[in-house]
Amino acid sequence: MNTAISPRDYILLLGVGLIWSSSFLFIKLAISTIPPYTLTAARITVAVVVLAGYLTFKRQGLPTDIKNWTIFAILGLFGTALPFTLISWGEVYIDSGLTAVLMGTMPVATAMLAHLFIADERFNLGTGLGIMIGFGGLIILIGADALHNLDTAVIAQFAIIIGALSYAVSTTFARRFARLPGPVMSTGATLAGLIWVLPMAILLEQPWTLRPDGMAVISVLILGIVATALATLIFYYLIHRVGATTFSQVNYIIPVFGAAWGILFLNEVPGWRMPTALVLVLSGIFIVSRTAKNKARNIEA
Repeated sequence: MNTAISPRDYILLLGVGLIWSSSFLFIKLAISTIPPYTLTAARITVAVVVLAGYLTFKRQGLPTDIKNWTIFAILGLFGTALPFTLISWGEVYIDSGLTAVLMGTMPVATAMLAHLFIADERFNLGTGLGIMIGFGGLIILIGADALHNLDTAVIAQFAIIIGALSYAVSTTFARRFARLPGPVMSTGATLAGLIWVLPMAILLEQPWTLRPDGMAVISVLILGIVATALATLIFYYLIHRVGATTFSQVNYIIPVFGAAWGILFLNEVPGWRMPTALVLVLSGIFIVSRTAKNKARNIEA
């Protein structure tokens, strides 16, 4: 892992949080007229076209060996096909804000998996402190009054949590096994995700019979170009620079930005919780990344 985590890296982390927090809104807008498998296949198809174009522009190509395509298949399943579908299905039954909150389970799972499988990301006191501070920001943001719906749509909520755990598996796996250039990893993994989900969409939902409305089509394009293609490129750029545990802290930013989307588009009035949560979330990310940086320096010394 590169120990020089730069201001640009922190900005990109915030950018990914902004992008992914908005994706729940666009999924909610699209899911009313596009069912989950088809929605997932459609956004991934758009992303594959964009990423393939970018790969061509960079004059790079996909590998043809079994080893790399096995890596693509695993990343495509746990990083795109499975979480995209579970989140889309879950949002049929629960709102997008609660979905974003439930995604906050990812950093804890990632830290534990990284501790087990990545030698230079062993769980320690500093990492634990950063995660706890970030989680504290999440709790402050949602508040006790936002938890009263947790006894409804239980299956949908478990689906979202499984989606979060799937992202944790993908992030940890990518940190250890993704060795090809970022554009190649992005295109290969996304294409593999499409191969996983497209047969399910065709068999179960017959996409050619659907009549999506205009907002759903626009939402799919935004999800494909921004929340999938662009976010995936940023992911593979950052994962080896900041590490799996630090990168996973972006999921604490998502609920904060989710509140910001509500202010901008739903005319919600912000209270004291959002700025307080944002400070705690950013502090947690800083502590986790700083701990990883200092630990790497000690190892080198």
